[in-house]
Amino acid sequence: MTILTPYLSFNGNCKEAMEFYKSALGGELNISLVGDSPMAAQMPGKENWVMHSELKANGLVLMASDIMMGDSVQMGTNVTLTLSGGTKEEIEGFFNKLSEGGKITQPFQETFFGFYGGVTDKYGFNWGFQADKPQG
Repeated sequence: MTILTPYLSFNGNCKEAMEFYKSALGGELNISLVGDSPMAAQMPGKENWVMHSELKANGLVLMASDIMMGDSVQMGTNVTLTLSGGTKEEIEGFFNKLSEGGKITQPFQETFFGFYGGVTDKYGFNWGFQADKPQG
């Protein structure tokens, strides 16, 4: 089943922010740091930045990370609508449809954690698309 989740971006203070949201909303918080991933060698000085985090509380899901490459986050434009949980084919289909008339910010491709792609749609909204690798 595909779900839609807000994904927040930060400039190095994601861990602090997500711990604050956990204190306010409760639930379970999982945080993965850059230094614990294959990306660590490519990102010296950012080992303690958040690669990905997820807070699950009372039916809510909030995901976030520190921006990894490129420009810093501009407050007000740092939310991405993320579609995840479906099959690779289903998520890639959403990617293709929502990229029509928009801008592909990251091609839908295989990564070390699954499949991922990014789009700014023709209305200016940021979308992320994530599918797990098939088990087997």
